[in-house]
Amino acid sequence: MKRQVLIVGGGASGLMAGICCAREGASVTILEHMDRVGKKILSTGNGRCNMTNLTMRPECYRSSQKQFPMKVLDRFSVWDTLTFFDELGIETKNRNGYIYPNSDQASSVLDALRMEIEHLGVRVVTNCQIQGLRAKGRRQFEAKTDVGTFQADRLILATGSRAMPVSGSDGSGYTLAKSFGHHIIKPLPALVQLRCEGKFFKQLAGVRCDAVLRIKNSQGRVLAADQGEIQLTDYGISGIPTFQVSRYASVALDQKEKVTAVLDFLPSKSMKEILPFLRNRAKLLSYRKAEDYLTGLLNKKLGTVILKLAGIPADLLVSQIRSAQLERLGHLLKEFEVPVTAANAFEQAQICCGGVDTREVHAETLESKLVPGLYLIGELLDVDGICGGYNLQWAWATGAIAGRCAGREEESMPRCEKTGPVKNKK
Repeated sequence: MKRQVLIVGGGASGLMAGICCAREGASVTILEHMDRVGKKILSTGNGRCNMTNLTMRPECYRSSQKQFPMKVLDRFSVWDTLTFFDELGIETKNRNGYIYPNSDQASSVLDALRMEIEHLGVRVVTNCQIQGLRAKGRRQFEAKTDVGTFQADRLILATGSRAMPVSGSDGSGYTLAKSFGHHIIKPLPALVQLRCEGKFFKQLAGVRCDAVLRIKNSQGRVLAADQGEIQLTDYGISGIPTFQVSRYASVALDQKEKVTAVLDFLPSKSMKEILPFLRNRAKLLSYRKAEDYLTGLLNKKLGTVILKLAGIPADLLVSQIRSAQLERLGHLLKEFEVPVTAANAFEQAQICCGGVDTREVHAETLESKLVPGLYLIGELLDVDGICGGYNLQWAWATGAIAGRCAGREEESMPRCEKTGPVKNKK
């Protein structure tokens, strides 16, 4: 009789686990509480699906156990991912290391996964609400749902995090993991916008500018920094750099620290260079009114706000701007500080930081150290990646490893060997 494997959650990691598990010869059932599988995949990469990234470095992932992510990713690499999807008919394109389907449609990636699931005979049960999970003995499990009871030899939890609950990630997986004795590191929004203090933000809504963003804590220590296009909103800051540092702001705020966002609007100039630069600009444009002094240097809306904060009247001639005012202006251009009051909610977050404590999970197989035969994968774990395909690579890798190990007839520990080598296809 085939090994029976039950997967709770039909997102990216769950679908990958289902395919790899079925390829090992197991009989696989996926339980999904939404009306269809893979909804979150459709929103990745702004609908284009940034599938993975050619640059895999430890600093691209965050976890309480810093070595854990790369131990997993060394077992299922980017090249394994590319080969896997190539075999499903997905041609990929390389945009400076960011990998997308050639179709530029996330739906094509989901369609390929669904077709393979169907081809392998994996049973998919949608609109299925989990009422309880339990281990009946060594590597024997039972799932009670509103559509019946399911028995299995192996159980894979692929329920996602709390981010984007509209896609199905409602945080229920944390409760299920806890029911098996696992500890949960508090989930918080990550890859999310930050809400900041300042009435002037309403004037800046819609402004985009290249800047360096630093997040500081109560002691003035820089927790994280990134550079790129910042989007200013009516409530604070957004854009890729904001997403990259947001998890550090979330954690510090949760620990009741004061958090400050520091924006450098002229990263090409050092603090030492800024004042001579402004003085020279003032000489060249001495005939202008102050409201036009920053024209061509900054977005007009942003320039107006910064001049006002520097105490420079709009109708003043540039030739009349005092040295102290220029110094204040230079400081604001290089270190524009605003208090961060909150991260946006889970509804706006792309992922979460926190999750199942990885000290309780084998990196080699993703099997629980507490409950033999139980596997925990994807966003459910305390691992979060930066923007750029890293979180999908985590989903593909954890799903593939757990699926292969759970589907094999022999015991999963410690015989689930490293994948590879795989040819460098792209």
